[in-house]
Amino acid sequence: MTTVKEIVAAMHKPSEEDVVYIEKAYDLSRRAHEGQLRYSGEPYFIHPAATAKLLAEFGMDATTIAAGLLHDVVEDGKATREDIEKEFGKELLFIVDGVTKLGTHRYHGAERHAESLRRLLVATASDIRVLIVKLADRYHNMQTLEHVPEHKRRRIALETIEIYAPIADRLGMGKVKREIEDLAFPFVDPDAARHTAEVRKLKTKETEDGLAKVRKELVQELAKKGLVTFRTDIRMKGLWSLHQKLSRKHDDITLIHDIAALRIIVPKIEDCYAALGIVHALYRPLPGEFKDYIAFPKPNGYQSLHTTVVTPEAGIVEIQIRTEEMHRSAQFGIASHMSYKQLGKDVEKLEKDMQKSRFSSLSFAWVRSLIPSLLKVSEGDGKSSGETKIPSWLAELAEAHAEVAGSQEFVEGLKEDFFSHRVFVFTPHGDVVDLPTASTPIDFAYAIHSDLGNHLQGAKVNGKLVSFDTALGNGDVVEIIRRDSAHPSPKWVEYAKTSLARRHIRAALGIIEPERRPLRHRNRKHLNRKTAH
Repeated sequence: MTTVKEIVAAMHKPSEEDVVYIEKAYDLSRRAHEGQLRYSGEPYFIHPAATAKLLAEFGMDATTIAAGLLHDVVEDGKATREDIEKEFGKELLFIVDGVTKLGTHRYHGAERHAESLRRLLVATASDIRVLIVKLADRYHNMQTLEHVPEHKRRRIALETIEIYAPIADRLGMGKVKREIEDLAFPFVDPDAARHTAEVRKLKTKETEDGLAKVRKELVQELAKKGLVTFRTDIRMKGLWSLHQKLSRKHDDITLIHDIAALRIIVPKIEDCYAALGIVHALYRPLPGEFKDYIAFPKPNGYQSLHTTVVTPEAGIVEIQIRTEEMHRSAQFGIASHMSYKQLGKDVEKLEKDMQKSRFSSLSFAWVRSLIPSLLKVSEGDGKSSGETKIPSWLAELAEAHAEVAGSQEFVEGLKEDFFSHRVFVFTPHGDVVDLPTASTPIDFAYAIHSDLGNHLQGAKVNGKLVSFDTALGNGDVVEIIRRDSAHPSPKWVEYAKTSLARRHIRAALGIIEPERRPLRHRNRKHLNRKTAH
């Protein structure tokens, strides 16, 4: 069982007050769950204690870690909301209430439980910490899913892969995303999970010795060139991620070069580029396979250099180069920036650090938009100070789908706009715009602003005029030509891939939603809807 000392040891420089606060929450949770057992037969308290330790490892503050310890005490334990508020304050109670609300929703598939998804988005939008506690809760629960009654396992696994893993990805929590996907995969499709595991094992056997030689050679070469403070490790591709990629490559394993990736982790950004030069001097890089996510981070904040090289020992190998800070951020995402007291004392320092790290303006704004909600520091009366903001992607989703007619369309739009593969395209100024795969210039224009979409005259991709139904690809630079006299055409509804764009187009065309009928009698293809302004 996780001890309070282990939780405190995993925290980042806790104060004496933090330690006392965690010890008090630990003691209350242990007493509240006394006599309760998990499906495995173990004491129930094992779960909140493990959840709290995960939150500490993520880099969360004492209030959030305590909320992890207490997230089930009101619903399943012997404590009341009044007890929680009296002992720990309104802020912690707010997080616990949010996690409890999320726990009441059961996902059984998109069409049947759309309202649960709607509530999930709205509930988590009010404070990002609610969602991070829920992700830690789900992470630990997935480790013991085999003990859950059989009829519940697939539902929980599907919910994990289709709802929580994509959210973890958008929060930049790569480690959490990968591990919960892999824990869920065998319960979603056992045969595919076994096949993928065998493929990975065979491929790993082929490259294991070769990778060890490449690693040794690289270590020697880096040291010879004066890079002495660094470490390396080998990253195996997650099973679910590999399964998805195999599906896209028609099960041809020879087309996948990143099953095993060699990481080089260095102290500073300039060391990343120095190490890259050494790697490319040693091994021939594959053309078109280099990605600079340091200069152009992904919208969720992910930063790293990725290059694919040909080695004599291990064949084609992907090499990732990043700093220690980037590595932690890649593992735990936005949670790794969440030392609230630190942020409260020096928000400007965080901003400067992030700017030095070459965050693009959109990525920087995305993370910065979280800061006010992270700084919900309790005052003497338990109230939070300052205005609470939420990540823009979460706010936009909640708003865009709040008035959608009918649960089926809500879920279809959600899956298209959020839970699908993404492409990252650029404005002419270098800002990143994150869109679903196969999005068009129409989707891009409406993603920037509805007014730009409504007055779209033409579009250039990489400097060339293109038609409005052109599918955008990763790295494309898109320029929108605007004219006041331009206006949407009915054909645009077919070209647009995002529900946000289609919603605005229909509103501009004055297409009115038909009278609502029960979902089973409606055909989604012919469903129109109003836009709420």
